[in-house]
Amino acid sequence: MLQGYGAAKIIWRISTKAKRCIIRISAKEQAVLVTLPKNFPHTQALAFLHKQAHWITTRLEKLVQTPRFTIGSKISIQDKDYLICHAPDRKGGAWLENECLFVSGDPSFLARRVENFLKQYATKVLAEEIHQMAQTVGLHPTRLDIRDTSSRWGSCSSSGRIMLSWRLVMAPFFVRHYLIAHELSHLQHMNHSLQFWKMVDRLTPHRQQAESWLRHFGAILQAVR
Repeated sequence: MLQGYGAAKIIWRISTKAKRCIIRISAKEQAVLVTLPKNFPHTQALAFLHKQAHWITTRLEKLVQTPRFTIGSKISIQDKDYLICHAPDRKGGAWLENECLFVSGDPSFLARRVENFLKQYATKVLAEEIHQMAQTVGLHPTRLDIRDTSSRWGSCSSSGRIMLSWRLVMAPFFVRHYLIAHELSHLQHMNHSLQFWKMVDRLTPHRQQAESWLRHFGAILQAVR
């Protein structure tokens, strides 16, 4: 069910697994997502939504300011800023050169080519970073998948398969380090128990800094395209 919230939309969802009312911002859908437990009173949900009005408005305003994959925009790739430059007569798709991310061909395909380049670049970078940390602690994920996700930055299955968002290649190193430590810790603890968090803190010193960054800028990073 959709309902307007200013210029944005609200998507109401009922979940049998939810134990409380949860509000989050979906950068991909440009919407406020409200997840409710089954039979949760709608009046209480609306009251909770209004109570979070400032938080919602602040994050929606950040989404409006989100940079795009357009000529002249700047994006961060592995902790370095690059200017997106169009080279229509050159070949190669997209590549890094000096302080520019050059993109060839028709400008109508520019955003897609930037995204494809970043996905390939992320596959290489994140694989190297997760391998480095895994080797130092003797953990061995069975597989690494790089995907485009709208609600989570990573996951780890019971079979040892780790997934990370390609967008992390645009996040600071301390964020990548924390999220890799988080998913590697799930190889031993498939929960968020005290033992799990102790292991995360052993693997990375960046937990608090990274979680703070994700709270403030995570939605913006998910919306970049």
